[in-house]
Amino acid sequence: MDISKRLIALREQCGYTQNGLAERAGVSQTHLRRVERGEADITVGHLQMLCDAMNVSLKEFFSVQETDDDLTVALSKLSPKQKKLLLAFLESL
Repeated sequence: MDISKRLIALREQCGYTQNGLAERAGVSQTHLRRVERGEADITVGHLQMLCDAMNVSLKEFFSVQETDDDLTVALSKLSPKQKKLLLAFLESL
């Protein structure tokens, strides 16, 4: 798994800029930028802080399904909040 690409994808799904996510997570924006560029490694602790800021668990961060299924692709683009709302809607049917 390419951690930098996954981090970028999740950050963008949440609608955060690098500065916004770094500030929200309490990590250096410079370090976040370097991690996203693949120029620096990230500790589990910092990754946890970023995931917490995006309301994503580490398990979710590393759970990536490679598929071309349109529904799966659409679901993967939803933020955690949007996923909860969709689930509540589906359960109400």
